[in-house]
Amino acid sequence: MPKSPPATTPLRDLDERSREIFRRIVESYLETGEPVGSRNISKILPMALSPASVRNVMQDLEEAGLIYAPHVSAGRKPTETGLRFFVDALMEIGDLTADERGRIDAEVRASGRALNADQVLTEASQLLSGLSRGAGVVLSTKSDHLRLKHVEFVRLEPRKGLVVLVGEDGSVENRLIDLVPEMPSSSLSEAANFLNSQMRGRTLSEARQAMQARHQEFERELDELTKRVVDTGLATWAGAEAGRPRQLIVRGRANLLDDLKAAEDLERIRVLFDDLERNRDLVQLLGHAETGDGVRIFIGTENKLFSLSGSSLVVSPFRDKDQRVIGILGVIGPTRLNYARVIPMVDYTAKVVSKILG
Repeated sequence: MPKSPPATTPLRDLDERSREIFRRIVESYLETGEPVGSRNISKILPMALSPASVRNVMQDLEEAGLIYAPHVSAGRKPTETGLRFFVDALMEIGDLTADERGRIDAEVRASGRALNADQVLTEASQLLSGLSRGAGVVLSTKSDHLRLKHVEFVRLEPRKGLVVLVGEDGSVENRLIDLVPEMPSSSLSEAANFLNSQMRGRTLSEARQAMQARHQEFERELDELTKRVVDTGLATWAGAEAGRPRQLIVRGRANLLDDLKAAEDLERIRVLFDDLERNRDLVQLLGHAETGDGVRIFIGTENKLFSLSGSSLVVSPFRDKDQRVIGILGVIGPTRLNYARVIPMVDYTAKVVSKILG
């Protein structure tokens, strides 16, 4: 889909006839993915208009940057500007059925009974994929406010060790740390015992504050090698938090291959899959979600990450018990997503996940 030219007609100035014709063009595109011609539009309009009259209106809509012809003598499709105008001004957002709400509640809450945030988020991603026929995506922070249950140090080789943190929700995170070759195993055990006494039931930031307040006692209780393990382990986690590591879950990528219309669609999906594999760029999405409440919609080039693939993204933030944004979830798909259906689906799922994680 090409970038839209600057609109020459203020969108708010479109008359009722122009809006109705434009609506029909977009709805046809969202349903079929194909361009639609004036003859077909004239047959489905609620008012009596000849194909010639429809063509005149379509010419005005094209000059306004709302539609375009993908090929010579073809019908018209909406541009990205047109899709944005439709979503913001013309689309009637539907509501979920009682069955859909019940399914979201039941399946996400069932995973929540395991008290494992990863399972809740994975189920939410899978569920959104199945309901939308797009790809469900969840991006979450490695939460600084996760309550810790256990920490352990494991020697992997003379100069490398692993620090393992287990959260009260059952999540497990691992980080590599550097060790000095002469460090005995007893120092690793002592460091783990000390941190468990300080960190159990606290967040990592709370544990660091407690240790800073007891710095002299910390110095007295531990020998130099053990203290080095503790310092290294905490520094490793502190540095990771500064970079705000993320967890990315994507389910249902195969759905995006089910309804390809042309070779360019296949290339679009290939580029999108490449984007998802380089998920380090996806952290930008959390920043987008944190700037506002509710569902956010990114169409094509509006989102730098997916601009090359011509994809759309519908996302909503989910929150912890203190109403802090701790991630986003949503649906990735072609620009002809069924926005009216996907928007309430994403919104409701985010609210259910927030309740469970809170």
